[in-house]
Amino acid sequence: MSARDAAHTVHARVAVLPKKLRAAAVAWLRPEPDLAAELGSHPASQPLHGVPYVLKDLFDLAAVPTNAGSTFLNSARGTPSRDSALALRLRELGAACAGKTHLVEFAAGLFGDNSHYGDCPHPRFPDRLTGGSSSGSAALVAAGVVPFAIGTDTGGSVRVPASFCGLYGFRLSPGDAFIRDAMPLSPSLDTAGWFTADAGDMLAAVTALVGPPEPGKEPRGCYLPAAAFGPFFDSETAAACDRAAAAFANPADQATTSALLSSWQGAIEAYTVMALHEAHAVHRDWLAPYQENYEPGIWQRFSDGGRYTADQLAGAAATFARVRLALRQYFASYDYLVLPATPFPALRKADCTPEARKALLTLTAPASLGGLPVLTIPVSLPSGLTTGLQIILPDANSAVVPLVLQAK
Repeated sequence: MSARDAAHTVHARVAVLPKKLRAAAVAWLRPEPDLAAELGSHPASQPLHGVPYVLKDLFDLAAVPTNAGSTFLNSARGTPSRDSALALRLRELGAACAGKTHLVEFAAGLFGDNSHYGDCPHPRFPDRLTGGSSSGSAALVAAGVVPFAIGTDTGGSVRVPASFCGLYGFRLSPGDAFIRDAMPLSPSLDTAGWFTADAGDMLAAVTALVGPPEPGKEPRGCYLPAAAFGPFFDSETAAACDRAAAAFANPADQATTSALLSSWQGAIEAYTVMALHEAHAVHRDWLAPYQENYEPGIWQRFSDGGRYTADQLAGAAATFARVRLALRQYFASYDYLVLPATPFPALRKADCTPEARKALLTLTAPASLGGLPVLTIPVSLPSGLTTGLQIILPDANSAVVPLVLQAK
């Protein structure tokens, strides 16, 4: 498309979104003439030339409010005066930011709910939610508004919505340049990431943002079947994940399975302690003056994060160290690890329970504690809903990524 046609198409696709989806997903939309000018301003030789994308509203754009799914952050911090590092890099690569997307408030949730802007409905199953916290970004790719969207992943916020919405997802590692200047939830755990609707677009995005894969020998990996994680799996999802995983690897042997699962004991508790302790530190000065502006449950969790004891923090740190050691030992022999990304497809609001959160974190917390990159690929279910596989990697530029994506 020409820059003008592409800008018009993005706006036309936003305009026909159902009202609830548009309100829950779109935080800010760049005016059509400005988007056309931005799309047309880059040389055609740039790898992402002419690609419109949307940006999760944790990343700053100059002169555009950043509210992180809240109603008050821009008032508390002020409107940004410069672009985030990730937005700058995407402009250098030729992409143009078409807008910013809503999320679970302050990225503190996995379901896609937000009482300020509305729970984000699944574009194809509006009685279900997209998953979160990168709900708006996933929704706009799944709805076909843009081919590419930026999210973040702390405890699964790319992996869960990618799986629920039938998308490809990629998360990087904590502490890199693309996440350091985003509004944090938990700086030790936060990662940047993105969504695409197909494998070719994901390969183009990874190659542009991460670089070409490291050459190496034929990669070796294995998968953990759904049955290894307990009885909370939906049977249809378990069967589909196991079939899909078998296309990429053999099942892990008993010794490998036992070593990993035993090291992951307590991972959810350690993740929760670390994430909320750090979230409290980020929000400490806002919790009292802005209490009425927070969603009550999020305010309570962030407040409770300041009450962990030294023993609880030490216990979480010990679990982090155990998980990371076990994963280092695994990757001394293997190049990738495959496991399900979700134990069920997209949920209805009534099913977004603490038990469902625990089931999701059982699968996502290990890579989060390990600080590892993850490629998520969609897995179709007979019902028409979707789940996903996590392909956990030791490095973002692993040669496994193109092999998996080209196979798709």
